[in-house]
Amino acid sequence: MPCSLWKSRNSRDPKSSFRILVAHGGSPDGAGLRALKKMDLNEDEDVLAMLKGSQFCKIRSLKWQKVRFYRLQEDCMTVWFQRRFRHPKSHHIFSLQNIEAVRQGHQSEGLRRYGGAFPSGCCLTITFKGRRKNLDLAAVTEEEAQRWVRGLAKLRARLDAMSQREKLDHWIHGYLHQADSDHDSKMSFKEIKNLLQMVNVTMDDMYAQQLFKECDSSQNARLEGAEIEEFLRRLLKRPELEQIFCRYSGEDRVLSAAELLEFLHDQGEEGATMAHAQHLIHTYELNEKAKQHDLMMLDGFMMYLLSPEGAILDPTHQGVYQDMSQPLSHYFISSSHNTYLTQSQIGGASSTEAYVRAFAQGCRCVELDCWDGPDGEPVIYHGHTLTSKILFRDVIHVVRDHAFSQSPYPVILSLENHCGMEQQSTMAHYLRTILGNMLVTETLDGKIPKELPSPEQLKGKILVKAKKQNVHQKKEFQSDLPDEDKESELKLLKVKSFTKRSKSSTLKLEESGLSYIEEEGQDEQVEESEEEEEETEAGNRNKETKRSSQISSELSDLVIYCCALKVEKLPRINPQPCWVPSFTELKARKFIKEDGNSFVRRNTYHLCRVYPWGFKMTSANYNPQEMWNGGCQLVALNFQTPGYEMDLNNGRFLVNGKCGYVLKPDFLRQKDTTFDPEHPGPPQTTLIIKVLTAQQLPKLNREKPNSIVDPLVWVEIYGVPRDCARKNTNYVLNNGFNPYWGETLKFTLRAPELALVRFVVKDYDAISSDDFVGQFTLPLCSLKQGYRHIHLYSEDGASLSPATLFVHIQIKNQ
Repeated sequence: MPCSLWKSRNSRDPKSSFRILVAHGGSPDGAGLRALKKMDLNEDEDVLAMLKGSQFCKIRSLKWQKVRFYRLQEDCMTVWFQRRFRHPKSHHIFSLQNIEAVRQGHQSEGLRRYGGAFPSGCCLTITFKGRRKNLDLAAVTEEEAQRWVRGLAKLRARLDAMSQREKLDHWIHGYLHQADSDHDSKMSFKEIKNLLQMVNVTMDDMYAQQLFKECDSSQNARLEGAEIEEFLRRLLKRPELEQIFCRYSGEDRVLSAAELLEFLHDQGEEGATMAHAQHLIHTYELNEKAKQHDLMMLDGFMMYLLSPEGAILDPTHQGVYQDMSQPLSHYFISSSHNTYLTQSQIGGASSTEAYVRAFAQGCRCVELDCWDGPDGEPVIYHGHTLTSKILFRDVIHVVRDHAFSQSPYPVILSLENHCGMEQQSTMAHYLRTILGNMLVTETLDGKIPKELPSPEQLKGKILVKAKKQNVHQKKEFQSDLPDEDKESELKLLKVKSFTKRSKSSTLKLEESGLSYIEEEGQDEQVEESEEEEEETEAGNRNKETKRSSQISSELSDLVIYCCALKVEKLPRINPQPCWVPSFTELKARKFIKEDGNSFVRRNTYHLCRVYPWGFKMTSANYNPQEMWNGGCQLVALNFQTPGYEMDLNNGRFLVNGKCGYVLKPDFLRQKDTTFDPEHPGPPQTTLIIKVLTAQQLPKLNREKPNSIVDPLVWVEIYGVPRDCARKNTNYVLNNGFNPYWGETLKFTLRAPELALVRFVVKDYDAISSDDFVGQFTLPLCSLKQGYRHIHLYSEDGASLSPATLFVHIQIKNQ
């Protein structure tokens, strides 16, 4: 039965408007059924219903609730949706590849706030990768909502299980159906030309006509059936793969297990055995007869090279493979700054969904800026700005429900506490009652820790990082220094006033209507101005200390392993394992440059948090690699801001099961290390990358059919300063389908254990800056040698499948 709100919202029966939309939206035709058959879902009732389409109410607020029609497209990989009325036209599409999760019921912030008038069973939320907002929907009936939840789950599972070759076949047939303008399953030469433009390639008319005629065996100026398949086979040929295959297979053009083993050894897989070669044949060879004789044909060879085993990322590093029993200070930890924000830090929206997304990306340290709210309820927002507010209580509920959705390893709640004593006690109450046994409320052994526990020991646990009461701080800061130095050290280690200088400066900028954009080379100027301000501040430091907010004992008691400190200089006293000093990116960068080894040594004892400079009004990020070079564990970034900085963060935590913890190199874990990122020593490694080809790059401007990309490839190295480099290929004119470069790029590295390699494809533009097409970033130590495919991602981190780069990798250690 349709819910009563649906009846009041529509003067006519919802099924009548549904029929009108179906007349325009279509129904499952031959193409759709063919796609389902390939996905083994051709008889699935849920997916067949999705192909027909359904009417939903899209919910954004109490007032904005609009009827929309949604239908699974014939490719079974995208969903098409349209407004209830066709004028003005508004057709939209989203890809199943971009879906992060599907939840049924009032399971999103939007539906909890605005969906109360709809039965929970009729509601569902689709969350997306990247910055796209959640899609909150209410179906006409509970059965219809369940059909879409089940259907999307089946389609996404099948999509994840597809081989790269299957994805490519699915992809090209989807475009083939679009190019068949009269839907007669026959392709004219004009339709073939349209197909070529859709798949991002410009082909000479004479060559295209010749290829068309060669495939038109019936000579009726139309391609159909086997003729179309032959055309696609020729279009999808990979000459560079055929050349490699022939080099090892010889004249018979068939690889024996021994010949495949020779190829594997040349790939750098020294541990490969005959049994492994036979396993690859039985896994990827398509021809059953060849498989029975332990032989591999060209198609099977391509299947292998397009599989995860043929990818650039070492498959043994995809799961948790590192030692997780070392102290927390020995790991890089995926960390978020201003986690609650979905946009900029000046006027953007705050949302609990931002925490859900951060956890889904493997983030293990999230920030909560806590302020006194109305009715005794603490709130979270970016203080003294126009950002919206969310309840502290709601965020803790989200932490409880989603903290371990991606990773079982501990989560750190970084509290920036601006609340009065009463609401601090309320915060402590919510932390204890909502998180329950998840919350760490005492040391694991009941003793004062001499070192931090390990991620393994803290599985499923949540730690609070916040300030402790001053009485505890004074005890911890005692040292064997002379009395005159003790007072100096205490001043240096005192927690600053909650009203930070950077935030007061931000307010002044807002009041004057000015904006600030950070540029390269400005750090020194900023540091000089900071030093001048410190002289003025010195006389007021005691006053600031007295004015600083008190910490409630209830909240202080929850700070066990992560005592937050705000320090101005590197202290000379011995570091304690439970200290967590915090630095702006400018201060951390200064410490690394001026006394890199001392900074690295201190970060072997305790955690260290780095966060973006406060003047970045647009929530821009900084280069996290600089901080990792110094051994900083909690390098906090604005997860809502895409860019190369987040690409590096995603690349750093791509390995070890994406669990949010990556073991630091040995020289960043040894307490007596001599490593200094500014002076890393002589070259150790040479990286040689031959960029060969790319396949099926995405079209950047779909509104202009004649717009074809001119791709070039940048390879960038991020590591210690002397290792950082970037080199590029030439561009290929008008070919995003199968461009060829064959260019070699060489890099020398001094600290390869820290290096990240970023592959970036751009669309060349002679007049303006090149447009971003796709990228992939990974640690150098997880990079496999030999011929490898690189599966590209969008700026938002979504897969661009079937888009790939094909390269040859060689690593030489000196």
